[in-house]
Amino acid sequence: MHLKLKAYEAQTVKSSVEEPPEVKLKDLPHHLEYAFLEGDNKLPVIIAKELRSEEKAILIKVLKSHKRAIAWKLSDIQGINPEFCTHKILMEEDYKPVVQHQRRVNPNIHDVIKKEVEKLLDAGLIYPISDSPWVSPVHCVPKKGGFTVVENEENELIPTRLVTGWRVCIDYRKLNEATRKDHFPLPFMDQMLERLDGNE
Repeated sequence: MHLKLKAYEAQTVKSSVEEPPEVKLKDLPHHLEYAFLEGDNKLPVIIAKELRSEEKAILIKVLKSHKRAIAWKLSDIQGINPEFCTHKILMEEDYKPVVQHQRRVNPNIHDVIKKEVEKLLDAGLIYPISDSPWVSPVHCVPKKGGFTVVENEENELIPTRLVTGWRVCIDYRKLNEATRKDHFPLPFMDQMLERLDGNE
């Protein structure tokens, strides 16, 4: 049997540090500002405005030296090799898997969910599975962007929350109910700092 093999050129994927992604900078609260780790407004980070100039310089120097550790886009998040470590959800003994159907959403929200799922699929952060015993519904919640004042029908001024976008969430309440509780959870940060107090 003779097969004809085609020659393909190897594709090298450049990291975000070598080819910084185009980003749309959003307005920041008054106490924050952008700093850039590359010239021409590339690789932006958000820092506190009240830092002194020498503190800013030191912070930016550290961030520049570790800029490959920052995920500048979703595809930069590599994850952990499953041969090295995998996460297992421990279930209660008497659990029954629950398949929840997706609730109806309006077409605009459906498009938001579809784009988010495609983005996560393209980045390799999720993958399709057709035979899962657990199915949880997807929700979209508004991203909050402050308040504005509008008039109602009685010409009264009422505060209204601005919606700046949508956040896609999964309702894992049924799964959480069936999950075995961890009796030795990780300590809170303040508990760890208390234990370290006085040590050098």
